[in-house]
Amino acid sequence: METLKIGPIEVWPPVVLAPMAGITNAAFRTLCREQGGGLFVSEMITSRALVERNRKTLAMIRFAPGESPRSIQLYGVDPATVGRAAKMIAQEGLADHIDLNFGCPVPKVTRRGGGAALPYKRGLLRAILRAAVAGAGPLPVTMKMRKGIDDDHLTYLDAGRIAAEEGVAAVALHGRTAVQHYGGTADWTAIARLKEAVPEIPVLGNGDIWSADDAVRMMQRTGCDGVVVGRGCLGRPWLFRDLARAMEGSAERCRPPLGEVAATMARHAELLVECFGSETHALADFRKHVGWYLKGFTVGAATRAALTSARTLDELRARLAELDAAQPWPQAAEGPRGKSNTRRRVHLPDGWLDDPYEEVALDAAAEADTSGG
Repeated sequence: METLKIGPIEVWPPVVLAPMAGITNAAFRTLCREQGGGLFVSEMITSRALVERNRKTLAMIRFAPGESPRSIQLYGVDPATVGRAAKMIAQEGLADHIDLNFGCPVPKVTRRGGGAALPYKRGLLRAILRAAVAGAGPLPVTMKMRKGIDDDHLTYLDAGRIAAEEGVAAVALHGRTAVQHYGGTADWTAIARLKEAVPEIPVLGNGDIWSADDAVRMMQRTGCDGVVVGRGCLGRPWLFRDLARAMEGSAERCRPPLGEVAATMARHAELLVECFGSETHALADFRKHVGWYLKGFTVGAATRAALTSARTLDELRARLAELDAAQPWPQAAEGPRGKSNTRRRVHLPDGWLDDPYEEVALDAAAEADTSGG
């Protein structure tokens, strides 16, 4: 395995934490960075909300002390606004790297032409990438995308070539279409085809990386330059420790007993309090993580309920102390995490698929539902 180079930034191991809404805040990024190296990307923010200096958005791009490199993911549909946002990030020193989101499959985004729907309009994609690269100046710009809208409307090879031509530093491909959402199986062969199509820039693979061994297999099979890990690290931040070991050739893997998992849960909650400045807010945010941390362990429903209803750190620590610390890591904890479902169709603007080369401009409403994150 070689060091991943994204412009001037060198990343070892060649692993990127995928931006996940409501998950990859400064607390979770710190927790993952404490386990192993890589590039850890913020939650997605919208370019319009950033240039308008939306208070919630500005709070979301805070980085932990010593966090380096600092990476922001931007979502935008208007070239001028994306360009202004990239310039603002560069001139005000808000981050060291900008990633652009062209992979979001949720209906409220695609029905207005954004996210995974946008690369179908080749001209608009090119204009956004050109504006972002120009605005970012010395900062490297990358992009994350899907294979396309569905199997009849694949866009990833064209999008990859456009990205390379416009000076994008690296591209990441989730090996699913928008209609697959998070269901089915990720197509790793598409990642290999993209690497063949754009050998001049790094290609990162994403999809169905549930273990460090999955990451190694993906890189071996596809020739990609690194991996992007999302749902696989939910409730399992030590996956980044495994990834570092695997990339260095070690067969050692982390399989913590319940006591160590509980200690990590407490650490996560403490970091959230530091991040939000409020125990109430932090403990409310932490609730969604409890099920992921305890997946496969024998923990009763009453205990789980007590953990998710804790209102203070002291109460959470007390409930965690009641767990069976010696209970070993269960085999049932391995494998997929998070929701896995497909969609019957992708919601798109009327006539969106008529002409992939049509000149189109999306209005501000395409970002309205995602403003502030």
